[in-house]
Amino acid sequence: MNLDPTQPDTAPRHEAGDLPVIEERELPPGRHQFHKEHLMSQIHDDRLATATATASAPGKRNPFLRKVFLLPAATALAGALAVGVLVLTPGDPSGTRDDRATGPALTTRIGAVDAKGAPQLLDRISLAAAEANAPQGRAGQYVYIETRGANTHVRTDGDVRSLVSDPLQTRQSWRSPDGRDGWLIDGGTGPEGITLSGLDEQGNVPKPHLGAPSHDYLAALPTDPDALLRKIYEETEGQGNGPDQQAFTTIGDLLIESWPSPRLSAALYRAAAKIPGVVMVDSATDAIGRKGVAIARLDETGGQRTEWIFDSKTFTFLGERTVQVEGAGGDGGLIKPGTVVSTNAIVVRAFVDDMKVTP
Repeated sequence: MNLDPTQPDTAPRHEAGDLPVIEERELPPGRHQFHKEHLMSQIHDDRLATATATASAPGKRNPFLRKVFLLPAATALAGALAVGVLVLTPGDPSGTRDDRATGPALTTRIGAVDAKGAPQLLDRISLAAAEANAPQGRAGQYVYIETRGANTHVRTDGDVRSLVSDPLQTRQSWRSPDGRDGWLIDGGTGPEGITLSGLDEQGNVPKPHLGAPSHDYLAALPTDPDALLRKIYEETEGQGNGPDQQAFTTIGDLLIESWPSPRLSAALYRAAAKIPGVVMVDSATDAIGRKGVAIARLDETGGQRTEWIFDSKTFTFLGERTVQVEGAGGDGGLIKPGTVVSTNAIVVRAFVDDMKVTP
């Protein structure tokens, strides 16, 4: 994705000749409505300006899911607009960086919220997601997801405690569509990575579920937002910091850790719009500096707000971050408001022919 229309499109580690040719065709059903939504962008901008002026341990999870090392722990987010390979370019050459995380312990400007703007924004995001082409893989291929991210945590050195943030690290995961085979390489696994295959504690093949979905499992989920949200509430009952927060977290994990179809992505966004406490944030920046608008929810237990970051014009998902916005967290209250607890950016989603193979 190129955020500056005056510059040519670029993609990391990809040459233009490797990308499929896009053929001209008639607009599919619904596309006219999508363009109509873009004509309403001024209304969206007005809402952002108004928001700025008026601002103010559950069940075991699959090791495939990201681990956030901090106190208290935070989990998060996000969706995919997919073709067959999704590549997002770093940086925002035209945007300001006033809220980009900086410093030894990552901090940021806390964005202003607009509760009334969230349903409209999620409606646009879901519409854009539904218009994307479905990812298509061949038999025997693996789902490859590459992200970059960093976490903040309290470090203890003798009697001295300090707040530190990890350097930005690349995370690569490979997963078979049925979820039985996979590989993970990130900062905690070493350069060779670890297998995601194997049996559970009872010696059985793990069954995919909402907390550890496979690509095939996602294909069987309902795409009616009400039915989908009802399933999420039922299957996560008793987990996390309350049912609403856990529902928001579960949707975020489904979106960022896997590759839902366009229909399911759209349903997840519409389901999120029905969760109490979901708001729009006027400005947020992902781990690699791409600036956008966010959908977020405050976890009142710890005062942390998880933000799903989208490009404000194309509504493409960029990444997520969790920010301390109220009170102080961590051992000794070192995590002050404005601290970026975790930040992640999606770089590539693709089908590849084998584990440890990149697009």
